[in-house]
Amino acid sequence: MTQRVLVVDDDQTVSDVIRRYLENDGFQVSLAADGAAALAAVERQAPHLVVLDLMLPRISGLEVCRALRVRPDGVPIVMLTARGDESDRILGLQLGADDYLTKPFSPRELVLRVRSVLRRAGAGAPPERPEALTDGNLVVHTTSRTARLAGTDLALTLREFDLLVHLMRHPSRVFRRAELLEQVWGWNFGDHSTVTVHVRRLREKIETNPADPQRIVTVWGVGYRYEPAHA
Repeated sequence: MTQRVLVVDDDQTVSDVIRRYLENDGFQVSLAADGAAALAAVERQAPHLVVLDLMLPRISGLEVCRALRVRPDGVPIVMLTARGDESDRILGLQLGADDYLTKPFSPRELVLRVRSVLRRAGAGAPPERPEALTDGNLVVHTTSRTARLAGTDLALTLREFDLLVHLMRHPSRVFRRAELLEQVWGWNFGDHSTVTVHVRRLREKIETNPADPQRIVTVWGVGYRYEPAHA
């Protein structure tokens, strides 16, 4: 099945370059030049992934990201930011973007990032063995990519789910942020704040008191470890 990618950028030159590289890699690509057109295109086309520039007319990329994250289909998002817009990038990650690239970027790297995100989302991936990870009232099913806490479904983004599964599979092991960036995101380089933001978001969803986390514990000066419930 040909995978559909929606590219949202108001710079026609950038959009055309991205489309050419993605189409050469076998994707079906459509374009939108502003936030309102992007939301309409998502409703009409149901893309497998959205490449989203944050600086858009009419409706900002951050607002588009927020709107997409309340949809039940959980379409993956790779966002594009200007190099100096660190605060916007962090906010985009907090809103649930799955990956990001800063401009200027390599179109080939963007294609690889798109492939990586789609692979983790399960599009076209071979079925994995059924697995249920249980920690007290937290139950995660890896094949269906669902998680429940005290019987309530959790709305996890692609990366939040992958991060949770990775930590639960390695209880009490301390991971440096660079290790998590490589093992969960598949990046050998990148901004470690990406991990920090996702850990914070995950704590907000699985911890009784995110300010005093009992499951995802900070090991100061090192990184994070997952402590199973003792109840």
